[in-house]
Amino acid sequence: MTQTIPISSEPPLAVEMRGIVKKFPGVLANDHVDFELRSGEIHALLGENGAGKSTLMNVLAGLYRQEAGVIKVKGKPVEFHSPRDAIKAGIGMIHQHFMLVPSQTVTENVLLGLDNPRFFMRLPQYDAKVTEVGERFGLKVDPRAKIWQLSVGEQQRVELLKMLYRGADVLIMDEPTAVLAPQEIEGLFEILRSMAAQGKSIIFISHKLQEVTAIADRVSVLRRGVATALGVPAKGVTRQELARLMVGRDVVFSLDKKPGNPGDVVLEVKDVYADNDKGLPALRGFSLNVRAGEIVGVAGVAGNGQSELAQVITCLRKCRKGQILLNGKDLSAQNALFGIQHGMAYIPEDRNRVGSAPNLSVTDNVIMKKYRQPPISRAGLLDMNAATKLANELKEAYEIIVPHVSTPVRLLSGGNLQRVILAREISGLPSFMVAVQPTRGLDVGAIEGVHRLLLAQREAGAAVLLISEELEELLSLSDRVYVIYEGKSMGEVKIGSAEPDESLIETIGLMMTGSPLEKIHKEGVGAHG
Repeated sequence: MTQTIPISSEPPLAVEMRGIVKKFPGVLANDHVDFELRSGEIHALLGENGAGKSTLMNVLAGLYRQEAGVIKVKGKPVEFHSPRDAIKAGIGMIHQHFMLVPSQTVTENVLLGLDNPRFFMRLPQYDAKVTEVGERFGLKVDPRAKIWQLSVGEQQRVELLKMLYRGADVLIMDEPTAVLAPQEIEGLFEILRSMAAQGKSIIFISHKLQEVTAIADRVSVLRRGVATALGVPAKGVTRQELARLMVGRDVVFSLDKKPGNPGDVVLEVKDVYADNDKGLPALRGFSLNVRAGEIVGVAGVAGNGQSELAQVITCLRKCRKGQILLNGKDLSAQNALFGIQHGMAYIPEDRNRVGSAPNLSVTDNVIMKKYRQPPISRAGLLDMNAATKLANELKEAYEIIVPHVSTPVRLLSGGNLQRVILAREISGLPSFMVAVQPTRGLDVGAIEGVHRLLLAQREAGAAVLLISEELEELLSLSDRVYVIYEGKSMGEVKIGSAEPDESLIETIGLMMTGSPLEKIHKEGVGAHG
């Protein structure tokens, strides 16, 4: 009788990392971390902001050199001294902020940095090669288009093309959905599944647990530089279990929002028109109002005028026509300082370039709205002792994880930088707050903290305008939601304290794609208004 020897059905390992240690001054980012990636799988890497995920992947991509530990690619030990070495080994990283030259074409960006072509570039020939790679992996993009002409989703495809053209078998994707609209995310997932089916291995760094459970085959989790889970099958694992592994405690996904008792109108936007940076219409007669003690949401697919709306309200963009009233005072022809002096707080969507001064310290960033006032200002001079005292108080109150308040904020993780911005804005006791994408790119623990702070502002009697592309966030926090489409209001829906029903979600979804609420009601879909 012949004995049958069982054969392992598991695919071979594409990457193996053992005992990786990476240190920075005062910080142990990776503490003997193990990680493994199989051929043809999508492996999600989770963790709080500052948990060490990006550091570990920067080691794998050749951007950092580990102090200890071994990396193997297809079973062979490797040493990377630069990203070029990693690419030669078939490993490429696609960063959250794209590394593209806007004025060049897709093909020119794909070829940038390659040894060939060296002297003569026959662009039509390389356009065809780029198109061929794109068609093989379902990455449709015009090779002759300039980068600035492409949507964010299309630019991400160019980044994928760059790596695939270079022969990468392992793709590291750092927060790939953070800058995408909902419909672009599903398109990306289809592309990733197609690539995995063709043998490519993908490491998917994300904070969005619902996306991880939808796309990943396995999940690994880091917490404070240590692996708390390695290669857990994604099928069947719950968001609550993943969140507990990430933050070491139970995370509340549904916050207790007390019944609202809105007061007087604090902000009124009346029939406002404004242009975008290209001089094209962005707001076309948009109107809304926000009352004291309520959160009003603005829902919409990215690029429909939300950014311009926030900028017009905060006096960072001129409004061509219409009126904006803050506590009865007209903001239309004022500057940002006027809004600050009249109780306005602003959480911008770009926390790096607009919300903070990256090279300045935590202290400098938290006093930006207070440096004219005592006790920070004394006889026209800055009192740095008072400033440092305030910064340390806010560091403790808002749980900002930073070695010292003199640390430049560019060294902070996204969650800690957002806490710095929230500390600065909320400590001024505003009567009105504009919060734009306040949880974008944050982990579940940080998101819960931001949500609690916004609800605390509502309970303190402030008026809050929440502009977000996360429909779940808007429905859980808002008392009312306006939907914006191509700069116009599609209507307003009221949100109850109970879980939103499917008809409400369907109604808002239809409004986000350009159907006015009145039309939806006439056609018998949804019953909210």
